[in-house]
Amino acid sequence: MKLDVTDEKSVNDAIKNIRSDAGRIDVLVNNAGYGLGGALEDVSMNEIRAQFETNVFGLIRVTQAVLPTMREQKSGIIVNISSIGGKMALPYFSPYISTKFAVEGLSESIAYDLEPFGIKVVLIEPGAIKTNFDSGMVMPAKSLDSGSPYFKNMQQVLGLMNSMLQNGSLPDKVAKVVLDAVTSQSPNLRYTAGDDAAFLVQKRKELSDPEFKKFVSEFLSKPSA
Repeated sequence: MKLDVTDEKSVNDAIKNIRSDAGRIDVLVNNAGYGLGGALEDVSMNEIRAQFETNVFGLIRVTQAVLPTMREQKSGIIVNISSIGGKMALPYFSPYISTKFAVEGLSESIAYDLEPFGIKVVLIEPGAIKTNFDSGMVMPAKSLDSGSPYFKNMQQVLGLMNSMLQNGSLPDKVAKVVLDAVTSQSPNLRYTAGDDAAFLVQKRKELSDPEFKKFVSEFLSKPSA
């Protein structure tokens, strides 16, 4: 069934059809999203708005559409696909990172609101996953221009990201985490997913801000595979 998270009519029509066919909605997985790269100076406001429209406002739009049904049922689970980028900042992806920080805060807040209605909220925080995420990534033209003062460092980061994705965990690892969460009687608020995710989140907890910045800088200085 077609559903465009950036189109309110598309969302409402799809939810209406699903409820008509199935009579209820038990699980919502908010998985729509894409990456917008580039140094902030090289990214246009329109590109940033489009990033938030899909990654944040789209998630909100679909969630709002299913909540009346879940409240009536007094049950349901909402799974928001975040990222380890919602737990820690990484360079040259500030618009994308900002959307994932927003999803984290939004999810944690609505978990309180929805608990009295029997609705649970779960955050999934994947690391590098071997998907087509890189092919769907949007790169502003200015960030790909060799005249940009950020060009050299941006190329280094892109090379490392592509290497990480090519060697990332398989998508079924994320699917298993989602399935475990939605079938649990008492799911956690947060789950990491992927071989590198738990390690990086733990590093962020253990290290001070200067220490973590040094850790990331040293990692980015490594030659890409």
